Amino acid sequence: MNYLDDLNTEQRTAVCTTKGPLLILAGAGAGKTKTLTYRILHLIRCGVAPHNILAITFTNKAAKEMRDRVRTLLERESQGGISPSDAPFVSTFHALGVHIIRENARLLGLTRHFTIFDRSDSRRAIKRALEELGLDTKQYDPSMILSIISREKGDARTLESIRGSVGANPMRDIVVRVWERYEAALSREKALDFDDLILKALHLLETHDDIRTSYKKKWQYIHIDEYQDTNKVQYALARLLVGIEENICVVGDIDQNIYSWRGADIKHILNFERDFKNPKIVMLEENYRSTQTILSVANAIIKKNKNRFDKKLFTKGVVGDKVTLFEAFDENDEARFVAEKSAELIARGVHPHEIAVLYRANFQSRALEEAFLSRDVPYQVLGTRFFERKEVKDILSFMRAAQNRDSLSDIERIINVPPRGLGKATIAKVFSGMASSLTGKTLEKWRSFNGLLDSIVAQIRTEKASDVVRFILRASGLEQELRDGTDEDIERLENARELATLAVKYDFLPPEEGVAKLIEDAALASDQDEMEDKQKGVKLMTVHASKGLEFEYVFIVGLEQDLFPHKPMESKGRNRDEEEERRLFYVAVTRAKKKIYASYANIRTIFGSRQVGVPSEFIFDIPDEHIEREERYERAGGKVIYFDI
Repeated sequence: MNYLDDLNTEQRTAVCTTKGPLLILAGAGAGKTKTLTYRILHLIRCGVAPHNILAITFTNKAAKEMRDRVRTLLERESQGGISPSDAPFVSTFHALGVHIIRENARLLGLTRHFTIFDRSDSRRAIKRALEELGLDTKQYDPSMILSIISREKGDARTLESIRGSVGANPMRDIVVRVWERYEAALSREKALDFDDLILKALHLLETHDDIRTSYKKKWQYIHIDEYQDTNKVQYALARLLVGIEENICVVGDIDQNIYSWRGADIKHILNFERDFKNPKIVMLEENYRSTQTILSVANAIIKKNKNRFDKKLFTKGVVGDKVTLFEAFDENDEARFVAEKSAELIARGVHPHEIAVLYRANFQSRALEEAFLSRDVPYQVLGTRFFERKEVKDILSFMRAAQNRDSLSDIERIINVPPRGLGKATIAKVFSGMASSLTGKTLEKWRSFNGLLDSIVAQIRTEKASDVVRFILRASGLEQELRDGTDEDIERLENARELATLAVKYDFLPPEEGVAKLIEDAALASDQDEMEDKQKGVKLMTVHASKGLEFEYVFIVGLEQDLFPHKPMESKGRNRDEEEERRLFYVAVTRAKKKIYASYANIRTIFGSRQVGVPSEFIFDIPDEHIEREERYERAGGKVIYFDI
């Protein structure tokens, strides 16, 4: 078993522990994905059938990386009789939910082609529910109400379970009334939202002993990555899938628990020893990503936290450069520093995609973008999703509506894409079940539209996913409309064609399955999935969005007290989670492989108000021997002079 020689002592222990519960406490950059994939290989080499292995992670990007690594390892070891085609089930929690629901759709009153509402679909449905109730959508923000409903579902609570708690809280009453209409809309359209994908799967396992037993028999060895990030419904789903032998392996790092605001519960990893009998605990502390300087800084920062397993990251690699600290006058001065340093790095041969700028709050990106544009440094702001673009969503809606004629939101979206002259009155009749009352040219147009959907269904049943996308572009008239339009329309056409290019990776799947997987991945896409193109420049993102990523050079900006660590704007009843903020800074620091640039501003404009800043407490946690201060540099032949304001 020569593959074990690729592992250090602790990794090998984790890989070779194949029976019973196993907790792997893996520090940042300590090779947790390598350990998981080698453990899967080892199980198979020990005689476990690949289809009896389940591995769950949180993002499509992480699942793809794990899937690819497992496939590579299996192909490398195939001379031992392992068939790469008989692969383990590797997915995200949400994709696992989709899989379970699709296999049991009829029990939920759904078909295999049920629609998945993405966040924008859900916001639109919430907004409509508010309007139907006569409530002001400015006073009651649809995004806020959706967040409340999402948090309830993440805590494994349903509408029925919270109905009895209304009355004391007027806002809660409104949420329940909106939720009722929202659920009715989902039911009417044979749709589920993002959170339902796990909640409904959990419900199936809880209420059907035969289904639960079937999956336990199928997946006898369960692996869960980023266990510290599980919320209550994910935790409950995982517990129900674990068999009597408790062959569960979880990997996590309490020091990277940064998602409590969306329901992640740190107690799940802290209580692992209580939940499972006699678990084996392995700690991975050797780092393969960062310099020792970066790790020393990270260790110094996180040691102040109390709720953690004590560990200390180290590397056998180089000591590395000190952290460069820059004191800026204001956010524009800080942004100029970041842009100019980035330009210097790129001029020295550093690839732009190996540079990241991390900030605590989204509003900080504006000044940075202006500075990068001014300096002509290529950049990409994480958060603008490809699948959120109108033309891309239009094509996906054609696919969804063709297979699910109850998906009224999709039909409403595309019925006039391109314009077909079917007005609001016609749409209202259709949605009221009165399509049979249409006459004349209106009836012809409606029949023509349905004929288009029928032709799309025929394509889906017989053709590859990429060919289906191309067919929709042509047959719908969308391609012709965009080709004859403005420069902006041409760019939209290029985006639509890019969807066909992306769909090629699903062409190996049988017809219908390829389109189903494309639609599913589009609905479950995250910000990190937009990072495949390495030519888009320096990455600008929040620290939260950076988790799981790594870069050679990292800028951490806005290190001012109450910005990072962050103070909630609506502070009534909400205290800052000091330990989570410290964990967030730890995550930012450990994204860097070679060097960190940290900066703060003396003055910053926040929501239109100029505020004097105080350096973050985190700066003072960095040992002096690991810091070098950046002197103010001269511009245009003279020193920069700042005037009091």
